[in-house]
Amino acid sequence: MVTAIVMVQAERQRVQETAEALAGVPGVREVYSVTGEWDIVAILKIARYEDLDDVVTGHLRKVEGIARTQTMLAFRTYNEALLDQGFGVGLDESQER
Repeated sequence: MVTAIVMVQAERQRVQETAEALAGVPGVREVYSVTGEWDIVAILKIARYEDLDDVVTGHLRKVEGIARTQTMLAFRTYNEALLDQGFGVGLDESQER
């Protein structure tokens, strides 16, 4: 599974509509409105690296209201549930954090 993070600058008056449109794009799992230089962050989960081009250039470019994007590919996932599983290996319930 390939995870990509797409940061989006939207046209000022179209942030909500742009975010809603992004949420409907195949492969987009989560969409957040955010503060700072970027207006929207979209999390993509795609089965194959080769499919990333279809989503980013085939679908995202067609979403109205996008002024600029920057796409990053995730190398590794760190999440609390996975870390707890790893650190809990070999401990009985009385020793867990």
